Amino acid sequence: MGDVVTVPETYGLGPIEVTAITGSRVEMVAQLTGSGFSVSGCSGGGGVSSEGGGGVRLSCGEGPAATINDAMRLQVVQIRDTAAVLRIEPAG
Repeated sequence: MGDVVTVPETYGLGPIEVTAITGSRVEMVAQLTGSGFSVSGCSGGGGVSSEGGGGVRLSCGEGPAATINDAMRLQVVQIRDTAAVLRIEPAG
């Protein structure tokens, strides 16, 4: 828990921090670096404080990749007890 993944600035997010892994979902928070935020494919939204700034919380289960800010795809490939495998790549 608490692993941090740094993503390219063009994705509109600061480092993504894993805050919890449950049996079927990975909970994450990230600071917003862009002016807007959009997510499809997993639940998420604004209003979270992350590293002293505005941030977002994401909750994603195994399966199809989520698209974030129309710039990034995030997929939970596998969840194993307290570990998860994430795949992050450019959208498109």
